[in-house]
Amino acid sequence: MIEKILLADSGTGHTEEMLKALMEVPAIKPASVSVLHVVPPQVVADEMTAKWEEGGKFLATAIQNLQLDPTHVRGMLRQGDPKTTVCEVADEIEADLIIMGSRGLKRLESILENSVSQYVFQLSKRPMLLVKDDIYVKKINKIMVAVDGSEGAKECLKLALFLLRDIKGGQLILAHVNAKGQETPAGVESVLKTGSDEAKKLGIAYKSVTGVGKSGEEICRLAEENNVDLLMLGSPDRRPTIAKTLPDLDRLLGNSLSDYVRVHANCPVLLARTIG
Repeated sequence: MIEKILLADSGTGHTEEMLKALMEVPAIKPASVSVLHVVPPQVVADEMTAKWEEGGKFLATAIQNLQLDPTHVRGMLRQGDPKTTVCEVADEIEADLIIMGSRGLKRLESILENSVSQYVFQLSKRPMLLVKDDIYVKKINKIMVAVDGSEGAKECLKLALFLLRDIKGGQLILAHVNAKGQETPAGVESVLKTGSDEAKKLGIAYKSVTGVGKSGEEICRLAEENNVDLLMLGSPDRRPTIAKTLPDLDRLLGNSLSDYVRVHANCPVLLARTIG
């Protein structure tokens, strides 16, 4: 399910640590990795040459630090606007997963500060693993999936089971939030049952946790209480239907669950995309 990984490496944050932790997962080890570093355009030719040389050295160091199988990793040095270049390269190599750092900016701040990760999140149709600058990356053992019966949640469950199937001591945590407090216990159990049944089939340890209230706040609380290493939730294709090259400002400023979680979660967040 994950055969091609794109690491958008700017030299800051914990993305390299995240990739190392991910590559320790048996199901991910065969994947190929493309490490992308983007050089912003320069006006003066000498400055451009210097930036290219600096970028080449950065890539070489990054790849060396990752200590991956040389046959499975390659460096990509590109010139341009980082926001659009990451999206273009992800499509070019048909990446199954994009790994990016995030400063954890809120929606309006992201727009005003021209956030690269927020732009890619809005425009890319591909799954993204966001790693905030202020979190600690741990070895992946506990994966929490937010389940609600949606297609996005089902995709997350499939991916989580794929990652956990060969992790010794791994655990799947199924989290469901009764947002309006109106679901019956039987309804909540029904939503969780699909995940628990699939985990049982594969012999994967699991537990179910629930919350009542605002979905984003409860998911982040449950992730922290259960000390999860990776939080996964479905995120629909959010690209604007009219202007595919512009961020969807209405949704950026709205009450998006995925936006809230990516800002407030205390662990890496994987957003599985569904097109619709």
